[in-house]
Amino acid sequence: MNLTLFRMAPLDMACNRNLFSCGSMALDQYFYHQVSQDIKRNVTSCFVALDSDERIAGYYTLSSASVALTDLPEATIKKLPRYPTVPTARLGRLAVDNTYKGMGLGGALLADAFSRVINSGIGIYAIIVDAKDEMAADFYRYFGFIPLSYLPETLFLPVETIKKSMKK
Repeated sequence: MNLTLFRMAPLDMACNRNLFSCGSMALDQYFYHQVSQDIKRNVTSCFVALDSDERIAGYYTLSSASVALTDLPEATIKKLPRYPTVPTARLGRLAVDNTYKGMGLGGALLADAFSRVINSGIGIYAIIVDAKDEMAADFYRYFGFIPLSYLPETLFLPVETIKKSMKK
């Protein structure tokens, strides 16, 4: 996909969100009705991919989070300090408008999220996601996300893994 076709930017409340439709009622409704309130309350940030006509082609949200150390796989726990929780960034929602599905925009949105997390200057061990279904979980696993042992639809990807893959 030619990513120069899109401009990645924080959601501007002047953007017309009503034209966006990803096919998931929950993701569409959140984007139409809730995201601006979450941004105003500082509980999430929302970033969009805009096409050449400034139409929203996709979006994702990021917020701070943490995961209990004991929720991580044993091999991961052995490498970390024994704090009760580990700092993470939560990729809360990621959606692509139906017009742009199958073009690789989901991966581009994910790469943009990776870049923002890495360049945040904040200590973050991993990015965590809650996949809404098995298809979404497959998408994240494709990019290297690892399921938590007892919550298979909650996945994480260590920031160090992202940094190594971006160097390739």
